[in-house]
Order: sequence, then structure tokens, then C-alpha cells
Amino acid sequence: MLATLLVLGTILVDQISKYFAVMYLENQEPFVIIDNFLKLNYVRNPGAAWGILQNQRTFFIILTSLVIIGILVYIKSNKNLTKLTRYSLFMIIGGAIGNLIDRIRLAYVVDFIDVTFGKLYDFPVFNFADTFIVIGTFLMIYLIMTNKYEIEVEKE
Repeated sequence: MLATLLVLGTILVDQISKYFAVMYLENQEPFVIIDNFLKLNYVRNPGAAWGILQNQRTFFIILTSLVIIGILVYIKSNKNLTKLTRYSLFMIIGGAIGNLIDRIRLAYVVDFIDVTFGKLYDFPVFNFADTFIVIGTFLMIYLIMTNKYEIEVEKE
């Protein structure tokens, strides 16, 4: 139940924020929140992270669908996963579905969070779906590296 709410909450946050990005940022100058660090900037992204694989909509729809199915099969088949592991995987699923909705509906992903580190680095524009995917992924990396992704089962 909580997992379903996590996925739905992730999708809602993502889709509602994208709705407002389209409403208030499309065809506008970027909205600066913190000078030389954070602004809201509407971008249509027909590719993946850092703009790679532009206009490969069908590829991304198929790949995303396979990843979501793969994660669900993994969760269903592994009863020893910790709650934190499950939550991190559901965050990844929610974020993936958020971007998948854009790809199916619009043929591109709406991005609008624009972070720069002064003149040092201009990070690619992203959205909340990307944020959930990255947080879920880093959490999984931590859990795997510290061997805390599964509940230890006592052997007889």
C-alpha cells in the first residue's frame, strides 16, 4: 500500500510540476531563484540525460517499459528486500513512469530545473522524475555497497 502511494505520489509531483512549468515557463525567460545557481527554465528534451540519443522516442518507451517490468519482477521474486530497498526501487519506477507519460503524450520530456555552479558547471536541465530516479538509484548503490539491501536470513 505504501509502495503504491510512493509511486503515485512521485508521478503526481512530477506531472503537476511539469503542468505548471508549461503554464508559467514555456516561451518565457528563465525564472531566477538563486543567482548563478538555481533557476526555472522550460526545456523540451526529446533525448535522455545530457541530451543524448535525441528523438529516439520509441527506443525510450520500450526501454523504460522493460526497466519498469524488470524492477517489478525483481521486487516480486525477491521477498528478502528491505523496506528501504523497495522504496528506492519504487522511487525509480515512479520517476520512470513520470517521464514515460511525457514521452508517450508529448514525444519529449518536460525539463525545467536548471542548476549551475557559477561559471564552473552548467548542469543539464532536469525535472522531479529525474530527481526521484537519481535519489532512488544512489540509495540503491549505497544499500548494495553496504550490503543492506536484503534482510539477513538465518541459515539453519
